Amino acid sequence: MKIDISALGGIIFGVVALVSGFVLEGGRAGALLQGTAAIIVIGGTIAATAVSFSLDDLKKVPQLMRMGFTRQTFDPIALIDQLARYTDIARREQPLALEREIEHAGDQFLAKGLQLIVDNADPELIRQMLEADIYAWSNQQRVGVSIFEAAGGYAPTMGIIGTVMGLVHVLGELAGNPNDLATAIGLSFIATLYGVSTANLLWLPMASNLKNKAKHDLLKRQIALEGILSIQQGMPPAILKDKLMSFIRPAAEGGAGAGAAAEGVPGRRAVGAS
Repeated sequence: MKIDISALGGIIFGVVALVSGFVLEGGRAGALLQGTAAIIVIGGTIAATAVSFSLDDLKKVPQLMRMGFTRQTFDPIALIDQLARYTDIARREQPLALEREIEHAGDQFLAKGLQLIVDNADPELIRQMLEADIYAWSNQQRVGVSIFEAAGGYAPTMGIIGTVMGLVHVLGELAGNPNDLATAIGLSFIATLYGVSTANLLWLPMASNLKNKAKHDLLKRQIALEGILSIQQGMPPAILKDKLMSFIRPAAEGGAGAGAAAEGVPGRRAVGAS
């Protein structure tokens, strides 16, 4: 698992770009730092999001953040070659010979499929169990994406609330120095800045990030599912590879792409596209 440079770098670059633009217009970077505005916006966003989801869902946020800032390398060709090797073993020896490969499968979903083959489970039962696994996993991914999308919707509103609260305080001090009032009004709008910027630089991009990664993971699981079923059928390695290449071949030919394949496989029901 590697650091997702595009995710982390994108957020840092966005913050730097905003602050740099403000400074180039004659502003002071320190003027953008206001603790009370941060408390109102971030605290309010967290509170509103917490109301929208269960505690069990919210406990997954740290894990989701870690997923957003890391990236797993997925090589579909390598996975297809791995499945072709499994079917070659099953044909040359017997399906029970795959038991020694379970520990080294490198993927829990694939290992589960191999175990079902070794247990000589019915093909339809294997499909039902693995599709149920994909469906449950997809639901978890959708909840994770929804948490960040909800936070992205609440943050700008919390920013406006913070600005209104600041203006209420300013209007209550109209008898003060006009110069001080101008500064106070400017500080009031920092809350709106925090709300809009966190929504569009953190929460919503993180939701899109997780959604995109879920599509790639779904594609991996669908390839593994079809590979497992083909192995049990005793399909020759060459035919299995040609069959599974249909999942990714459109991307190589400039067609719909692997992302489209991840949305659902033609000819059978979709099993939980994100």
